[in-house]
Amino acid sequence: MSRGYPADHFTLQPVRLEHLEQFNELLKYVFQVTSHDLQEVGYEKGELIRAKRPILRKADVIGWFDREKLISQLAIYPCEVNIRGTIFAMGYLTGVGTYPEYASMGLMSRLLKKGLEMMRANGQWISYLFPYSIPYYRRKGWEIISDKMSFSLRDTQLPSKAETKGFVKRQSLNHEDIIHTYDRFARTTHGALIRDDLAWEEYWRWENEEEHFAALYYNSDKEPTGCLFYRIAEDIFHIKEMFYLNQEARKGLWNYISAHFSMIEEVKGFSYKDEPIAFLLEDSEITETIQPYIMARIVDLEKFLLACPFANPPVTDFHFVVEDSVLEWNRGVFGISFDRNENLCLSREPLGQPVHTDIQTLTTMLMGYKRPSYLASIERLRTDPRTLRSLEQLIPQAAPYFSDYF
Repeated sequence: MSRGYPADHFTLQPVRLEHLEQFNELLKYVFQVTSHDLQEVGYEKGELIRAKRPILRKADVIGWFDREKLISQLAIYPCEVNIRGTIFAMGYLTGVGTYPEYASMGLMSRLLKKGLEMMRANGQWISYLFPYSIPYYRRKGWEIISDKMSFSLRDTQLPSKAETKGFVKRQSLNHEDIIHTYDRFARTTHGALIRDDLAWEEYWRWENEEEHFAALYYNSDKEPTGCLFYRIAEDIFHIKEMFYLNQEARKGLWNYISAHFSMIEEVKGFSYKDEPIAFLLEDSEITETIQPYIMARIVDLEKFLLACPFANPPVTDFHFVVEDSVLEWNRGVFGISFDRNENLCLSREPLGQPVHTDIQTLTTMLMGYKRPSYLASIERLRTDPRTLRSLEQLIPQAAPYFSDYF
């Protein structure tokens, strides 16, 4: 493993507060974050290090040390996500990096295995991450589960004013009504992160907050039901995120954007829903670009299946035959049947017909990003037609929403 380095100098251990400066230096090097980048988002010298201190207190951070020098690391944020109405503990993998002189020694593979073992011990049956390399993480069992859509429209394409009974009010970015509205949204939206204080801090970590505004839509009962984060620069209205609880709030927020007609020439923004926004606009001839955003991995398949909400239980039993290149407890046969009360009964016996697949394909299918029939058509899973129809009935139609970045 050491390839010229003394192997007895390498130790795998927790990264603690006393290693904070090394932790940040490794992050900055691997992700090429410069002092200019930090100044652009409002950080003074030393502020980023202080800002990252809560991570080492709350997250599980582990790394390889060459004697006293931190050379490879990863961090696991303890998070919660909504999976079709059930709140799951989730391990968000971030801060992954190794100095190039220590690359190709197997250090990161061993770190990832250790991190997944820690997630399993902490009851985190699923893991999310933002990938720096989709092929690399696919080989490790992660798969794409959500998209980020970029869009732009001219000022002349802004929608006409829609009739609504409420009103929009600008608030501070951390206003309690924003926190409350997002929490309601996340608890009713498949895939969404349940944001705690640390997650909100990370939400704004790489943004200059002084340049951003928040607009809240209030209904006729003065209840907040939608929120828009945005900034205006060089005659462009930039939407960071828009979330809402109903269509009235969506229309009200677009009314607010359209009210800037005389100030702007263009609207640019991001959407994380599983459908283009063009159809919702009067003039749908806009530019939209879809790119993969978040990947996920089932950490413990047995526990995840038992906790995962399903739709219509199939009449006939079947079993998954699963490959997992990293985690031995996810490999093999998982028999699926349902009792009279439609509760899932899991067995390690081959019940009914087989469904041959791997953990990454199973993750994106169970999360609803890609449908069973599509995955079968591209040979990512193999089964008979009747069992394939059962899978289509079993898994609800809903792709995950996820707008956060750690």
